[in-house]
Amino acid sequence: MNHELSEDLLTAWLRLSTSIIGSRIVSELSYKESLVCNLLYRNSLKQDGKPLTATDLCIQTNMLKSQMNRILNALEEKQVITRKRSPEDGRRVLITMNPLQSQAYYRQHQHILDIMNTMILRLGEEEAFNAVRLLNRISDIAHHMQLGQ
Repeated sequence: MNHELSEDLLTAWLRLSTSIIGSRIVSELSYKESLVCNLLYRNSLKQDGKPLTATDLCIQTNMLKSQMNRILNALEEKQVITRKRSPEDGRRVLITMNPLQSQAYYRQHQHILDIMNTMILRLGEEEAFNAVRLLNRISDIAHHMQLGQ
């Protein structure tokens, strides 16, 4: 394996991560709160749009339940999300965005989309599509490595 290429890939990965987290693109909510809100938001746009549970969110974010509970408590305290017991299965707690109080997330989401649009303009659409493809491929590989595959 090419050691220099491994170091370069690691450096690029860390630069991207630091740029996203360190620049405080998201300001009204923490990075992890925004991540959870994005999953809830994207889920609400789906055809079936079934509410998610904390377990669903833990699986999608690779967070521990204790971490997720802290994030959900903070979002509920800010009234950004609502939690309700499932009418079908009282053991399940369903989580949704609170449309009346989610403006903080929606503002951040729009701000981030504006940044993404600027990146697309600077990269060009073809390179942006390639970046999406590569980032998704890298994420898939990392996910499979976590599962030991």
